[in-house]
Amino acid sequence: MKRSLIALAALLLTACAALFSPRDVEVPQARLQEGLERRFPFSQRYLGLFDVNAVNPRVALLPEQNRISAAMDLSVRPVIGNSSGVRGSLTISGVPRVDAARGVLLLGEPRVDRLDIDGLERGVGSQLAGVATFLAQTLIGDLPVHTFAPETLRYAGVSFTPVKIVTRSDRVVVTFAPVK
Repeated sequence: MKRSLIALAALLLTACAALFSPRDVEVPQARLQEGLERRFPFSQRYLGLFDVNAVNPRVALLPEQNRISAAMDLSVRPVIGNSSGVRGSLTISGVPRVDAARGVLLLGEPRVDRLDIDGLERGVGSQLAGVATFLAQTLIGDLPVHTFAPETLRYAGVSFTPVKIVTRSDRVVVTFAPVK
């Protein structure tokens, strides 16, 4: 009987330890795509001079850089004049991070990775760098791309905090550990 009680107590302690040990939460690329699509189409006026429109976002994961990128179709049209503007594509990326207070996975540190404007030689589009940087900061600067379930951050009275974020080829893995 005494051995059974000791074995039961050990089993319960092991189960409790497992409940409150670090755990991984996987966010698949498809869920990140859905989160980003909620921000599109994007239309905004830049410096009162240009109407900027971005559509058709496409998420890619960059495990080598631990970043998430978003490619999109872009059009920029001057407000004044009859010009039809320019069209092209823009690829921006950000570093995944967790805002525990809001319970979301965000993209921080936005960066313009590529800007291609139709009809212009590659590199000439750098003259539109201000518009591209504006878009990067507006579209993905602290952009929530996933909301965690409440029990991910708090379970049985114990708070969990992110301790590691890894970008893989098909998902982002966030490791949460109990707050000590």
